[in-house]
Amino acid sequence: MMEDIAMHILEILMNSIKAGASLIILRITDSLDQDVIKIEIIDDGKGMSEEMAAKAADPFTTSRTTRKIGLGLSFMKGLAETCNGTFKIDSQLGVGTTVTATVQKLNIDTPELGDIGEILMESIQSNGDIDYEFDYITDVNAFHFDTKMIRETLDGVSLLLPEILLWIKDYINQGIEQAKEEDTQ
Repeated sequence: MMEDIAMHILEILMNSIKAGASLIILRITDSLDQDVIKIEIIDDGKGMSEEMAAKAADPFTTSRTTRKIGLGLSFMKGLAETCNGTFKIDSQLGVGTTVTATVQKLNIDTPELGDIGEILMESIQSNGDIDYEFDYITDVNAFHFDTKMIRETLDGVSLLLPEILLWIKDYINQGIEQAKEEDTQ
C-alpha cells in the first residue's frame, strides 16, 4: 500500500499520460456528510478494449514492455477494497478511460489525501502539452483548477518553467486547504 491517496492518483495519472491523453480530469469529492472520498480520473487517451479494461486492475496484466507487472490500478483497487470503497474502470478504445474509486473517509485504514499539488505539478512537468482540470469538492465548497485558463493568462509563457510549476503546486494545495477550512465552519 502507498503512503497516501495522492501517490495512488499519481500512478493513474501516469497511465493516462502514457495512453496519449490530451486532457486529464481529476475530480476528488471529499465528503464528511457521506463518509466518502471519491476519486475520478478521466482521460481522452487511447482507451482500452472491454477485455483489457476488465483485466486492467490485475497486477499481472500490463501493456508495459519494461516490466511484467502493472501496479497502479491494482493498488488503487486494493485501497478501495481495504477501505470499504468501490473501484470501477470504464474505457472505450479510441475514446478514453475513466477510473473511479471510493474509500470510506473515516475508515481507520484510509490514508491521508497527501500532496495533490505535488502530484499534479509532477504530471504537468512530465508532459507540458497535456491539459488538466482538477476539482476538489467538499460538502459545502469546491475548488477548480484548469491549465487552459492558466495558459491563457500566461499568454505563451510555458507551464514548465520552475517558478510556474511551483506556483501551480502551491495554488492547488492552498485551494484544497481553503475548501477544507470552509467545510469545517
